[in-house]
Amino acid sequence: MALPTQDQVTEALRAVIDPELRRSIVDLGMVRSIEIRESGKVEVVVSLTTPGCPIRSHFQQAVAANVSRLDGVSEVGVGFDVLSDDEKGRLQQALGRPGGLPEGALAQVKNVICIASGKGGVGKSTMTANLAAALQADGRSTGVLDADVYGYSIPRMLGVDQRPEVNGERKIIPPPGPAQIRVMSIGFFLERNAAVVWRGPMLHKAIQQFLEDVAWDELDYLLLDLPPGTGDVSMTLAQLLPQARVIIVTTPQPAAQSVARRAADMAAKVDLELLGVIENMSGFTTPDGQRFTIFGEGGGQLLADDLDVPLLGKVPLAEELREHADSGSPLVLDQPDHPASQAIRATARGIVAATPQALPVMQAESPAAPAPAAPISGSELPVVQVQG
Repeated sequence: MALPTQDQVTEALRAVIDPELRRSIVDLGMVRSIEIRESGKVEVVVSLTTPGCPIRSHFQQAVAANVSRLDGVSEVGVGFDVLSDDEKGRLQQALGRPGGLPEGALAQVKNVICIASGKGGVGKSTMTANLAAALQADGRSTGVLDADVYGYSIPRMLGVDQRPEVNGERKIIPPPGPAQIRVMSIGFFLERNAAVVWRGPMLHKAIQQFLEDVAWDELDYLLLDLPPGTGDVSMTLAQLLPQARVIIVTTPQPAAQSVARRAADMAAKVDLELLGVIENMSGFTTPDGQRFTIFGEGGGQLLADDLDVPLLGKVPLAEELREHADSGSPLVLDQPDHPASQAIRATARGIVAATPQALPVMQAESPAAPAPAAPISGSELPVVQVQG
C-alpha cells in the first residue's frame, strides 16, 4: 500500500482546531514538522503556546484520529514543542491579539476531572475528598474545587476552615487541606453554614472566578465536586472547561443507576468525555464477616456497560468513611488499610491509568559551550638542549 504524501497529512491536520484560538493548527503555524517513515508510521510535532497547555491531550487525540484515517498509515506519533517568543509575537499579530495569546486559566493543570451524580445522597462529595487524598498520597499533586455551590461540603470533609489569602498578582491562594491538597469553595467566603440564594448568572460568575482568579499553579489533577443533577453549574463548566472529563458516582440500586444515566446524558450533550463510573455503597460487611447488599448489587457495572466506559471502582458502605468525612480527615489517609480506603485507592489508580500522562516537551537544544581546557598539573620537565 502506498504511503500518504505530505500534502495529504497536512490536509488531515487542517481539521484539527485549537478550541481556544478557534483556528486550524495548520493555519496557525502550530505544525512544526511531519515525518513519514517507510513503515507507515507518521510522526507529527505540534507547537504549543505554553508547556502546560491544558488542551494538549485534545491535540494528541485529534491529530492521531485524523492522520490514522489516511491510507498507508500504520501508526501515528505525536510530539510537542513550544512556540518561541518571536513565533508567539507573529501569531498574536496574525490573530489581531496584541494583548497576548490565551494560555488557559488552568494552563498548568494536567487533568480536570468532574465528579458528577444524577441525584444527591450517593456519596459524591465523600468520593471527591477521598479520591483527592488518594491521588495526593500517590504522589500526584491534586486540588479540589467545590463546585456544588448550594450544597458545599468539601471544606468540612477536608478539614479546611480559613479564608484564602490573595497574592501579589491578585490571585486567590487556595488553602491547603490534608496532605497539602489545594482546596477552593464558596464556603470560605460565607458565614458558617449560610445558605446560597443565587440565580444562574451569579453561579456562572462564581465558578468562572474560581477557575480564572485562583492560583492553582501546577497540578496533576483538579477534581471538581459538581452539584447533583444537570443544572446551570454543569453547563457553565462545559463552557469554561471543554477539556474536562466526567466520572459518574452511583449506588448499586437500579433507581440510582437510571438517575445517574441522566448525568451521563448531560455530559454527552455538552461534549464532555466520560471517564468512568464509581459504584459507592456497594455492600456492607459486619465485623463478623457477613455481607449485606443494602442498596442492591450490580448497578454500577450495568451503568458502566450501558455507557461503554470502565467501572473504576466499587466502594463498600462503611461507617468509618462517614465518620472521617464529618471530622475532616479522609479515611484513605488515616486508615489506608481499611477496605473502603483500599477500594478508593484502587479507583484513584484507575483514574491515573485512564488519563493521559504528561508528554515530554521537546525543546531545541542550545549549542553546547566548548568544555574548558583541563588545568595543567605536574612537575616541570627539564628542557634538553641539542648541541651542535
